[in-house]
Amino acid sequence: MRITWPGFDVYAYTGGKAFNPDQPNVVFIHGVLNDHSVWVLQSRFMAHHGWNVLAIDLPGHARSQGAAAASVEEAADQIHAMIDAAGLDKVALVGHSWGSLIALEAAARLHKRATHAVLIGTAFPMPVAAPLLEASLAQPEKAIAMINVFSRATLAAPPSAMGPGTWVYGASMALNRRILASNPTVNLLHRGFSACNNYRNGLQAMAALTCPVLFIHGAVDQMTPPKSAQTLLAQAEASGHRVHVCTVPVGHHQMNEAPEQTLQAMRDFLR
Repeated sequence: MRITWPGFDVYAYTGGKAFNPDQPNVVFIHGVLNDHSVWVLQSRFMAHHGWNVLAIDLPGHARSQGAAAASVEEAADQIHAMIDAAGLDKVALVGHSWGSLIALEAAARLHKRATHAVLIGTAFPMPVAAPLLEASLAQPEKAIAMINVFSRATLAAPPSAMGPGTWVYGASMALNRRILASNPTVNLLHRGFSACNNYRNGLQAMAALTCPVLFIHGAVDQMTPPKSAQTLLAQAEASGHRVHVCTVPVGHHQMNEAPEQTLQAMRDFLR
């Protein structure tokens, strides 16, 4: 499915199902140097179990045209505009890593139009180590190798994710390279990392939410350790939001390292 508005043409995977106006809507937002494919199990399941699904490629990434956002706030504005262009009233927002910050900021701006916020592998602040940020600009290939070492806790995907025996490190390296090459005018790795590193509005956005929040952590996540989300969690509780927390025994790629546990937590929360 393609969603267009002035200056943008965004691709959204719908799980192979046509839109049904009587069903609720869920938008999946990927992280840095990823695309819609990282949600392969979760998006398809939701599409076949009563939800309209939009698993997007962010503008300027992969199959989507338009300007790649330089900040979390700009990306949230793009999500808001995309939801309007798709003619959706209320939506649940699901985001991973950088996408979790975008989902949080977009949900705050959508107010009561956001029914749920699912933040996977999140942190606030979300600083990027100086050597990694520098490598992302000067040596992207080195930075890609670094993040795939730090972010993975498994060597082979479970059968329900990408297929038994899949080399997740190699598959993720290939995906990162492909997304980086998809935009020859912008270094998407450095731009995405800079957006994470520079985001300062997390607590204000959390306070402004009007929907329940689910945190899904990776117990051995080295990119966004569970403790790095505690300020957001505390703000959510202080703001009176209905808060759910799920910790899965993997690293930073919860969607394919623990696909069934991640899906179950998401499904039960959205239900």
